[in-house]
Formats: sequence, structure tokens, C-alpha cells
Amino acid sequence: MPIIDGQPLRILHATRAPVGGIFRHILDLANGQADKGHHVGIIADSLTGGERAEQALAEIAPRLKLGVHRVAIHREPRPSDTLAWVRFLRLVRNLKPDVLHGHGAKAGVFIRSKIAARDTIRVYTPHGGSLHYPLSTLKGNFYARLERALMDSTDLFLFESAFARNTYQRTIGTPKGLVRCVFNGVTANEFDPVVKAEDATDVIYVGEFRHIKGADLLIDAVARLRADGRPVTLTLAGDGEESASLKAQVQRLGLGEAIRFIGHVKARYGFSKGSLLVVPSRGDSMPYVVIEAAAAGIPMVAANVGGIPEIFGSHTEALFAPNIAAAMADAIEVALENPAATLERAKSLRERIFQHFSQKAMVEGVLTGYRDAFANR
Repeated sequence: MPIIDGQPLRILHATRAPVGGIFRHILDLANGQADKGHHVGIIADSLTGGERAEQALAEIAPRLKLGVHRVAIHREPRPSDTLAWVRFLRLVRNLKPDVLHGHGAKAGVFIRSKIAARDTIRVYTPHGGSLHYPLSTLKGNFYARLERALMDSTDLFLFESAFARNTYQRTIGTPKGLVRCVFNGVTANEFDPVVKAEDATDVIYVGEFRHIKGADLLIDAVARLRADGRPVTLTLAGDGEESASLKAQVQRLGLGEAIRFIGHVKARYGFSKGSLLVVPSRGDSMPYVVIEAAAAGIPMVAANVGGIPEIFGSHTEALFAPNIAAAMADAIEVALENPAATLERAKSLRERIFQHFSQKAMVEGVLTGYRDAFANR
């Protein structure tokens, strides 16, 4: 059995889409584990991520002794999954990992469908994924049944928030394997301040353009504020499947002069383009953008969903009811009209992130989970 404190572990991270917070989490975790001398590898889908994923994987590849491997893995279940799974198993057989760590629902299925090996632990981090679908829907019911079937084939569940853990146990069940919560973490240089750009708008959004992320709700909130005589301006930094519909929404509401799109940018550059970051999510687990912004001392308000309250701690006044544009508009108005109080909250929140959400703490927490899972075996 591998001894974490005595010899390197062979750790293989698997994910479907190399995009967003889940990908950021894997890269930070892999870098931190490599820094500690472990032999790390990544398996990721080859159909998504584009140039950004290719560049990020090319940058980290020289540090990964188990390498970077791409397999075509579709988001929705389909017959081709069988071929992808066979290729996945071939990679696992060749790389001989001690730790097989699946991130997200699809990779979670792949790693736990593998026959258990005596010297390998199977670790699963859902990252929200299938947990976002209500049980009342056909898709939600299917995913819940699948999760339940695989639950006891998991040596260690690593949740990035208490919300994700509680949601899993409420909708799927209580696993026999170990369960641990380890917060996402940010690197030391992300605590450096961000200088606000000269062309900064009142409000900034940074993230993917997906329904669950709620950018459309933010546009509606800005429209509401402007209709009430408050000339709020907004920058939308991101891209995704809803790009066209969001641009159409802006034009339909006559907000072309008030709202601009700047495409996908690095988070810290995006933060510089507005006075107040708004996180309008309909659902989330432990979004990196909130942790990154808080670390940089960015004034912010966010939807009271998922694991976001765990990041804000006692600063509940910065949270608004989710999926309600009017509640979001009120929170934006209060924050912009009280800049001193908003900035003071940002400073306090930055201290909280420094104490509880560092990359070092995340890496150590995950490795401790691995060690406990080996001991449990």
C-alpha cells in the first residue's frame, strides 16, 4: 500500500470537460500534488475546452509524470460512452495509479465502473454536476439512480462544500465510504489587489454564459435599475452556450449603450472592468470566481445559493435571494450607494479567504483524505 508521507503516490485525475471551475480545481490540485513530489496525471475530454484548455494542459504537462491524456467524452449519455470507457480503462491499466480521482458526474461514472483493485482507491468529487438536476425531472431521476448504484463503489467522497455534501446525502444517500469536505483554494498571488480600469462600468460579471449561472437575470436587474432612473452600466466577461441569446436580450431591452460584452478573459482582468462584481447564479456549489474575487478584495454581492454562503460566512448582507431579478437589483443598488461599507466588507472577506480558502490548505486536505481512505481499506 502506498504511504503518502513516505513515498510518491501515483495520482490520476479524470474529468469530462476541461473548462470552468472544475478544471481550475484540477489544475491547482495537480500542481500542488506535483510540488509535494507525487506522480500526477490528467485525463480530460478532447471535444471541449478549445485553445484555452490546450494551452493550460500544455503548460502543466511537463510537471505531470503520468502525463496528460485526451479522450472524446460527450456530456450526455450515448452509445459512444462505451468506447470512451474502454479507452479510459486502457489508460488506467497502463498508468497504474494508486489514486483514481474522478471530477464531475461523467468521470465519476468512469472511475467507479472500473473493477476495484486492492492497491487503488477510487475518489469522487461531484462538483455539483448531476446534483443540480431536481429529482422530479426525468434527467434528475436517472442521474440519482446512477449515483446511487455507484455510491458504494467509492472509497472516498471529497466535497468542496458542506452544501454539496448535504445535497448528495439528502438526494442520493449516505455512502459507506469516507466522506470529507475540502474547500477550494486560491494561490498566494491571487491575494494581490486588482487596479480598477479607467473604463470600468458600475457592475461586472465574470463567468460562463450558461442558464444556471444567471447572466440573463443580471441583465434584467440592470434593466430594472435603469427603468427606475439609476443609470447603471454592466460589463459581461465570458462566453458559452447562451452568448447569442444574452446579446439578443440586451438588444431587445434597448441596453446596447449600457451593457458591453468583452468575451472570455482571465478573472482578475475581468474584475478590473467593474466597480462591483455580481454573482447571479441560479445554482452553484463552491464557485472559484467568488473565492478569487474575495481574495483580491473585490467588492461583491452574490446569490444566496449552494456553497456561496460558506464563502461569505457572517457577511450575509451581501447575499440576495436567487432567481429574482428584483432582489438582485436591490442588492446592487445598496452596494453602489454605500461604497465605503461595501469596500470594508470586501476587506474583511479577504481576511476570511486567507484563513480558510488557500491552495495549500486544499492540497493538504485532499492528501489527508487519500491517506485516510488507504487506512480505511
